[in-house]
Amino acid sequence: MNNNILLTVFTACLFLTCSSTSKVQQKETLVWSDEFNYTGLPDSTRWNYDTGGHGWGNEELQFYTAKRKENARVENGHLIIEAIKEKWENRNYTSARLVTKGKGDWQYGRVEVRARIPSGRGTWPAIWMLGSNTPLKWPDDGEIDIMEHVGFNQGTVHASVHCKKYYHSIGTQKTATIPVPDCSDSFHVYATEWTKDSVKVSMDGKVYFRFANERSGYDAWPFDNKMYLLLNVAVGGHWGGQKGIDDTVFPRRMEVDYVRVYQQ
Repeated sequence: MNNNILLTVFTACLFLTCSSTSKVQQKETLVWSDEFNYTGLPDSTRWNYDTGGHGWGNEELQFYTAKRKENARVENGHLIIEAIKEKWENRNYTSARLVTKGKGDWQYGRVEVRARIPSGRGTWPAIWMLGSNTPLKWPDDGEIDIMEHVGFNQGTVHASVHCKKYYHSIGTQKTATIPVPDCSDSFHVYATEWTKDSVKVSMDGKVYFRFANERSGYDAWPFDNKMYLLLNVAVGGHWGGQKGIDDTVFPRRMEVDYVRVYQQ
């Protein structure tokens, strides 16, 4: 084969490779993000707050505040959600629960959150999604847990889904875990890839939880709903407080480097 033929073949292969790469890159578009490249309260165009101290259905012990920098702020390029031991209203702890509802609601996509999560017995940080239906009927309208961690089981990260057919209270919950020994020392990317066919959850690109659409109806698959993102640090509760609370560890914080949402 002479040099001209070799050059032609190489050029054609390069064109095909570039075209293929371009098509892959075009499949996903960044549709929503917060890089936390500012200082102060979380961006009000992206985030709302859930507030209150009524236990949130789990007998949690914190009071979630709104627009209070002690509990939620952006500094040094990170979102800080901080749980503090202090008297507030009817509770002995404060924290924050940030939500994108009304400012970020999506049907399908890939959600990535790069975060460092708190340690300490009694802490219960979470990165998760709920159906955007108003009013929400839980668990019927769906929940995707991208990351949950309880301080009494340090270094084990959980992923789950909840719906009417599959949830923990009736013993049918679909869930999985992955060891992340340095989850409180290092940042990791917690993500879900959610389509009309399945929900997948990964840590640093490693998929460790899969839930398929069995196409048996809404009870098993409410995940065609639009959903929104929640970030919070709870204290105590049915799960987080199973082995008590170590008050000496507080304050404790979850740090978020970025949140990115992609869709095809």
